[in-house]
Amino acid sequence: MHTPRIIVAGIGPGSASDITPAVLEAVRTSDVIVGYKYYFQFIESYLAPGAECIDTGMKRERERAQMAFDLAQEGKTVCVISSGDAGIYGMAPLIWEMKRERDSDIEVEVLPGISAFQKAASLLGAPIGHDLCIISLSDLMTPWEKIERRIVAAAEGDFITAIYNPKSVGRYWQIYRLQELFLAHRSLDTPVGYVRQAGREDQQVTVTTLEAFDPEQVDMFTVVIIGNSQSYIFENKFITPRGYYRPTCGSTGRIGQEIMTESFRTIEKELRNPAIPLGKKWALLHAIHTTADFEMERLLLVDDGAVETLYAGFAEGRIKTIVTDVTMAAAGIRKGALERLGVEVKCYLTDERVAAMAAEHGITRTQAGIRLAVEEHPDALFVFGNAPTALMELCDLIRKGKATPAGIVAAPVGFVHVRESKHMVKPFKTIPKLIVDGRKGGSNLAATLVNAILCFNDAESLKPGRDV
Repeated sequence: MHTPRIIVAGIGPGSASDITPAVLEAVRTSDVIVGYKYYFQFIESYLAPGAECIDTGMKRERERAQMAFDLAQEGKTVCVISSGDAGIYGMAPLIWEMKRERDSDIEVEVLPGISAFQKAASLLGAPIGHDLCIISLSDLMTPWEKIERRIVAAAEGDFITAIYNPKSVGRYWQIYRLQELFLAHRSLDTPVGYVRQAGREDQQVTVTTLEAFDPEQVDMFTVVIIGNSQSYIFENKFITPRGYYRPTCGSTGRIGQEIMTESFRTIEKELRNPAIPLGKKWALLHAIHTTADFEMERLLLVDDGAVETLYAGFAEGRIKTIVTDVTMAAAGIRKGALERLGVEVKCYLTDERVAAMAAEHGITRTQAGIRLAVEEHPDALFVFGNAPTALMELCDLIRKGKATPAGIVAAPVGFVHVRESKHMVKPFKTIPKLIVDGRKGGSNLAATLVNAILCFNDAESLKPGRDV
């Protein structure tokens, strides 16, 4: 008589080609196969003559394990089968726990199998190329409160996440809640793939996004995989890069963009009131990212639809010029965005005519620069990051009907006339405006608000810094 033992084997997701040679050998040499009857169809052709298949039915895992020990105690080699891998939501942990409980001398061997999430991943493309976790939405043995904490941790930690047991007839809302939690931490276009009956005849493979994912399309036979912040869709395949093609700093700027994206997500989570229009939120995220000052949530005043309107003006070619009060503000506007949209930035402060005009009229050089700008580009977007007198000059020219700006970014900084200059611009209700109220501002802040406008088409996916 051979030594009694229990082999716990994962038979893979359901295709004969996905069963490992070691598992097939275990099936061939076992006296008894214990498992759920649905899975017998996948191994029946490999059974030894006279081998017995014993079914314990659904949700009777303890009885299955007890039967395995009782049969092994009779001197038989028992193979306990699980779909996928026996150690992942399978029978292996239970067999070992029962061996400990019984203080049994029965030999236990665990043979790995291809898990359903691995099979699903291979069908979807290459979605699990980086750090990942697996979460079951079944709350039969785990309280939902703990499952939800794990979901949040996975979403916050930027893990690729495989979801088992996403939905059943009586348990339908949990997958909706998971989607809601992930949307709070991931961009709308995060890839999501799901595979029903992976490796079986009625296999179905779907690639979509977190926003478009429809929980009604999944059931207990489906594995769902959610990508991380680097995942993307290519030729209808779901890819998560490991990092081999990651550029070095200074080449394409993608590393800088990834850092900026992560910063924006952090800022968004810390906003006191994130439920604001997308245009204002996009400008606010840029302002806080530049200043690390959450007081911007109170100070940044954005007219309704201002960012959207100004972006459309640039994208459609109606706004062709940006005028800044000082060269530092001009320098901070992204050259890539300007080239992409065909926009010119002009600062008249270094124009040779400015000094003479300032001396003749007893005004500041920035005021003189704005007067010249209005003569040549009265309908430009005017941007102020330093000089309140320049902003006041524009307001006076608007009142006189000499300037019709496409929009105004008002962020002069300082202690003299700064607040007043900003109050002066507020009454122009028909001009789209972004104003940093109070004393705060600066050329870097003015420039970043312009950059927010120029890349507003990236706002919905929350992927800033395309032109960094």
